[in-house]
Amino acid sequence: MARSKTKPFSAYEQVAVATERLLQATLAIIALGVVYRYCWIDISDPYKCGALLNKGKWLDPGPRWSSHNPFQLWQPPGCLLHEYKKNDIQECFGQQRLVFIGDSTTRQIFWAVAKKMDQERAEEQMADILDSDYKHRDLEFTSAGVTAQFIWDPWLNSTGSDVELKNFRADPRQDHGDQARRSAALVLLGAPGLWNARHGQENYFKDFRESIDRVIPYMDHAPIGSGLSTQLSRPFPVRQTSPNLLLLAPVQVPQYQYLSPSREETITPEKIDAMNDLLQQVSAHSYADVVWSYSLMTFSGRATYEDSGLHVVENVAHRKADVLLNLRCNSNAASRGYPFDRTCCSNYTHMAGVQWIMLLGGMFFLPGLLFIRRKHTALRIGRFLPNHETMSAISLVGLVVCFCFYTDRTQIFEKSQKLFRQKQFLMAWAAASALGLISIRRSKSPISRRSSSLTLYDQEFLPRDQSDEWKGWMQFFILIYHYTNGSKTLWIYEIVRLLVASYLFMTGYGHALYFLKNGDYSLRRVATVLIRLNLLSCILPYMMRTDYLFYYFAPLVSFWFLIIYCTLKIGHRNNTSADFVMKKILLSAMITTAFTKIPGILEFIAFMLKYTCSISWNVTEWRFRMFLDMYIVYVGMIVAVVLNRTSQLGAGSVVPKATFDSILEWTIKHNKISKTAMALLSLGLLPSFWLLTRRSPNKQDYNWWMPFISFIPILSFVTLRNSHRFLRNYHSEVFAWLGRCSLETYVLQYHIWLAGDTKGLLRLGLWNPWVEAAMLTAIFLWLSWLIAGATQTIANWIVGKKPGSQGYGEDDTVGLKYSPYLLPKMEDGEGTPSKDTRFDIGRSGTSQLLEKCVVLFSEDLRWRLGLILLVMWVSNVTYR
Repeated sequence: MARSKTKPFSAYEQVAVATERLLQATLAIIALGVVYRYCWIDISDPYKCGALLNKGKWLDPGPRWSSHNPFQLWQPPGCLLHEYKKNDIQECFGQQRLVFIGDSTTRQIFWAVAKKMDQERAEEQMADILDSDYKHRDLEFTSAGVTAQFIWDPWLNSTGSDVELKNFRADPRQDHGDQARRSAALVLLGAPGLWNARHGQENYFKDFRESIDRVIPYMDHAPIGSGLSTQLSRPFPVRQTSPNLLLLAPVQVPQYQYLSPSREETITPEKIDAMNDLLQQVSAHSYADVVWSYSLMTFSGRATYEDSGLHVVENVAHRKADVLLNLRCNSNAASRGYPFDRTCCSNYTHMAGVQWIMLLGGMFFLPGLLFIRRKHTALRIGRFLPNHETMSAISLVGLVVCFCFYTDRTQIFEKSQKLFRQKQFLMAWAAASALGLISIRRSKSPISRRSSSLTLYDQEFLPRDQSDEWKGWMQFFILIYHYTNGSKTLWIYEIVRLLVASYLFMTGYGHALYFLKNGDYSLRRVATVLIRLNLLSCILPYMMRTDYLFYYFAPLVSFWFLIIYCTLKIGHRNNTSADFVMKKILLSAMITTAFTKIPGILEFIAFMLKYTCSISWNVTEWRFRMFLDMYIVYVGMIVAVVLNRTSQLGAGSVVPKATFDSILEWTIKHNKISKTAMALLSLGLLPSFWLLTRRSPNKQDYNWWMPFISFIPILSFVTLRNSHRFLRNYHSEVFAWLGRCSLETYVLQYHIWLAGDTKGLLRLGLWNPWVEAAMLTAIFLWLSWLIAGATQTIANWIVGKKPGSQGYGEDDTVGLKYSPYLLPKMEDGEGTPSKDTRFDIGRSGTSQLLEKCVVLFSEDLRWRLGLILLVMWVSNVTYR
């Protein structure tokens, strides 16, 4: 019923309005803040190349021999540093060369790259050189066509160095001759400071200056007064094809107190500082790119160095190598598709036509239509638009999808790497648990929920509030798991695998119980569920250049819904027989297992999808996901069959016919005994399961057991949670709230809470990270809640459901308290034209044809679904 315009808001509604306005203001502050930072603060370094070259900090510093293996995460400001592996290097360099010129500190970086290319062979060659008497020599390492060369030249004046510098071409596309082919793709020059300090005596600085002056012209030096000073603030080059790079490493500052006595006498802080000051001046007045982040890597002190006090530990050397590789290769890597986790020195990719259409449509066209629908009802176009609520939902989805693009496909928002700290993980979960506990309330009956009465009654087994609560606290745990990078910790991973299995158990239980109770196997029911599950997961791949299976949970749940539907639909007139349904479930499990495990079936389907619909399907990943939770859905279906049959027997609506019915009748007659026995059994099974899983040494072993044993803790939890009326009749409102939008939080977290397609974290780059995390978390949860209601509204509009109609809200609790909109919505009659499907658009042949098409699509669901599939197919085959 519409709210009277004179009736004041209730206390709850006043809080809701204030909360929404606060969230709107927070979103506006975020938008204005990041635009200001991107357009003014970062104007000279829009692609984060300068940040990677000159700045950064360790996220995981620690003692050298710490058990957590420190110095693995180097964080440049605002971007994700990718750890390059063998295949990445091969893709970037092909048949090209990487050249390292300098002393032993530069040689460390050479060996770090060699280990990335082929660690076993690189370690063998290192051992051979250490055993030889001639250590200071040129080296070469080749793997899969990529060659890394090291030229021993601590003075930076050898013939080999001159040859490489003369052959170097920054952009080989401008020169297609032999000169371009001889140029190295990446050249790192180690500044000759340590050898000048050690052996240069009183002329060390003069010799150092001469060496630097010798190489600067090859680095495109622009002398002061040349008229090029206005160009010196140019951003580091980022092109669609990565240019060749010639970089200069600064003089490595040693850990002076740990140097040998002879080195400590000659390598002094005064000498090193003077030479690095000269490099600062040179880089400030030329195009010479000095990798100043190397100096920051060792600034933290003793732990970054080996015992010599001169060479860095292996992890630091590897991160130095990664800085070089990210500078050289990231602009190419962006064109290879998701995950877009190499955001330093990267301009992402050029937008496809579909992306432009979606971006312009989501930001301007859909809000414009909404404005027309609400304010200009007399315009003829308004007669063809959906009602105001539906138009608002469509516009909201469009805006949120565009927001996803700006957060995770541009440099407007900053990104940072994840770091797992068990203390932070436990604190976050403790805070979430506290919120859940303080919001525990008694559940209302379905009738009193609609009438705002406080009538209390005993809830049925696994009621809606309880299942929402279950999904909610599991989603809290999974969100914290993703945010804190808990996947590398085995015990946390094992819990999350059980939580995913629990979701699928509820999928099997909920849908099977609905079909058995209502017998609704209509196309409308199937379309409502599938659109509700897949709306975001089907739209986002077009905007974000991902694919459907990337948001794997929605495809997984959709697949199992179709399995449940087909299992119960076939022969559904005989579903009154529990034995018949059980046999169908067993046969379905056997067929699904064969479909998944027999090689060739999934591969053939993937082949057909690729060449008919341009759909990319990772069969290996899908088979892995399917196998992890192969049978828990069927367990949920069996529980639904048992409970439905028990309910029928208790109500006397069916006559017991089989042994199965006799067993259920006995449990009904001896209700207390059976409940007590099941509760005691559950209490014993939970610790037994825990002891069993403690024997798994790694993820692979645990994953192998999961399909066969995951039902033990899930059924034990459900049994205990419903073993007493007190436990059944109370639920946590905070957890239940999140449970109602758990699907949306799972999908949207990929882009507006996490970053780099879940590989990193989203940041604003303006305030304290904790403040930014709190602001982004609030906006993320709010938008997820709004999108949950919007997708349900759109699904109902597509299938032709209307509020108050038969079957409306079967999957959603209704009422103002449960509405995803915080502000009261307009009634359909307010600011909207008539819902009559007849349009006064003239009597011409074209007009009549248009009217027939509108009526046809408005009355026949099959035509609407066909049109949606056609649009998706055209988008797929034309997407570039």
